[in-house]
Amino acid sequence: MYFLNSEMVFPSVTEASEDGLLAVGGDVSAERLLLAYRSGIFPWYDVDSPILWWSPDPRMVLFPHKLKVSKSLQKTINSKQFSITFNKEFTEVITNCSKVQRKGQQGTWITHEMIAAYSQLHSLGHAISVEVWQESKLVGGLYGVDLADKRIFCGESMFSHVSDASKVAFYYLVALLQSKEYRLIDCQVYTGHLERFGAEEIPRELFLSYLNC
Repeated sequence: MYFLNSEMVFPSVTEASEDGLLAVGGDVSAERLLLAYRSGIFPWYDVDSPILWWSPDPRMVLFPHKLKVSKSLQKTINSKQFSITFNKEFTEVITNCSKVQRKGQQGTWITHEMIAAYSQLHSLGHAISVEVWQESKLVGGLYGVDLADKRIFCGESMFSHVSDASKVAFYYLVALLQSKEYRLIDCQVYTGHLERFGAEEIPRELFLSYLNC
């Protein structure tokens, strides 16, 4: 196990454990977070644990042109019942994400420290949010880290207070990334929900090749 200190460096991702755990410690400063994401690494921990850094193999990604939209979601989008904004309420979005009750998880990994860290990334132009509104009320959204020079978006979390709101946020995010010719969306680890959108697992080495070219 690699223990980080104040030095701004990560070990090779090939040193990660079988489940993807690479390193412990350090901080979540904007500089370290950007280095991590550019290296195929992300933080994931809870309030009762030290900072944990991960680089799983395989890696779950969505190639924007492979987005799958169900008939029911397309019907919701066509209904125009929601309005969409980008980067209007970043802190509200991440705060709402931190309150989502997720099956099999106790508490949240989106701690106050993480909210502050990603809000700083947002203020520096390296993190974006999508907001979904219904009758002027924020009902869904998502946020993530934007590696614009790599044309890669690293999705972090989403929330929904009404049916389909987070799915609509994801649809419009992908549409935006398609228009900017982004190469992939990093979804980190497998979920059936993301697979239904067209996401797939690829070898970590292939994922890193996108980051490094």
